[in-house]
Amino acid sequence: MASSGGDNHTGSVRPSHLLVVDDDSEIAQLLKRYLGAQGFAVSVVGSGREMLATLASRDVDLILLDLGLPGEDGLDLTRHLHEHWRGPVIIVTGRGDSVDRIVGLELGADDYVTKPFELRELLARIRSVLRRAGERPRNDDAPPPAYRFAGFRLELHSRTLTAPSGEPVALTNGEFELLRVFLTHPNRVLSRDELMNQLYGRDSGPYDRAVDVQIGRLRRKIEADPASPCLIKSVRGAGYMFSDTVRQE
Repeated sequence: MASSGGDNHTGSVRPSHLLVVDDDSEIAQLLKRYLGAQGFAVSVVGSGREMLATLASRDVDLILLDLGLPGEDGLDLTRHLHEHWRGPVIIVTGRGDSVDRIVGLELGADDYVTKPFELRELLARIRSVLRRAGERPRNDDAPPPAYRFAGFRLELHSRTLTAPSGEPVALTNGEFELLRVFLTHPNRVLSRDELMNQLYGRDSGPYDRAVDVQIGRLRRKIEADPASPCLIKSVRGAGYMFSDTVRQE
């Protein structure tokens, strides 16, 4: 399980292991040196095939995935990771087209960083994603909290969502965190900036549709009619509101 950061303060806690997937050896080695100096364990591979081999042989806490791998489709790799690997993925790529950004988030990426990037910003994004992926109730003796709404049950400790039918609903890390934010603020309008700060630790930019993409994806999983949502409602000019009774267990 991912820790909340790379710092290893005690001998019993291993540093978070990051896997950099990038065929540009100069950038890959720069990330390895910089992130290693921040306390992370960093592995570097140059292809999707090597990435999958590493995942099969080692514990990895987070993947930094370049979309522009030669002879491979980075978005297909993102889809594969979403379907077969439960850990967080940050896309790090020179492809800054908004369509690629939206599709990457749609396919399950937890964040999207374009090259050239500021190393400190990337570090903050990594720590934020790892923190969200590794959050657990601090009191291990207390029963793990859960929320019920519209027949669904969200279990925070195991990070699982159960549908009214009893079937599990697969959520990405981003979808889980978004739903958790809504359930802890029911019937309250949340602006895009508030949601971005909760999810990514930053305000939304003028062309940043990350929240809208996550909401659209979450609606398809919990709304009876995603085109006419009853649970996650858009409030024109203000943001979004979760409009249902929420019960904490």
